[in-house]
Amino acid sequence: MDLTLSIIKPDAVKRNITGEINSLIEKNDMKIVAQKMIHLSIDDAKRFYGVHKDRAFFNDLCEYMISYPIVVQVLMGKDVVSRYRKLMGATNPANADDNTIRKLYGLSVEENSVHGSDSSENAEIEINFFFAEREVYKS
Repeated sequence: MDLTLSIIKPDAVKRNITGEINSLIEKNDMKIVAQKMIHLSIDDAKRFYGVHKDRAFFNDLCEYMISYPIVVQVLMGKDVVSRYRKLMGATNPANADDNTIRKLYGLSVEENSVHGSDSSENAEIEINFFFAEREVYKS
């Protein structure tokens, strides 16, 4: 089984729709094997999104991600990286397919409710950023 990182972003946590998002994840045969709510510091946000540091949206993204707590979680399943990305939908909710998380719950390109790893390699890096090995159930 494969693992990926999922983040339920500040806009969704603030609107109290974490359970609805997780219900969609579970209905799509992905298992939540680690989960916690945290409030990122600006330093954590800048480190996590460091790959985007030279892009125009970097500072706004970091400020948004520290604006309210987030729920970080590890998902497990067959081909979970690609399957979760498909379930998330396009970055812009207006362009997302029907019944995807972002189409159903996203407010804008920035406030699009969820993040997911874009590759197995990045999933490992991102999971290790937020979780100790003992925190992730792997059976």
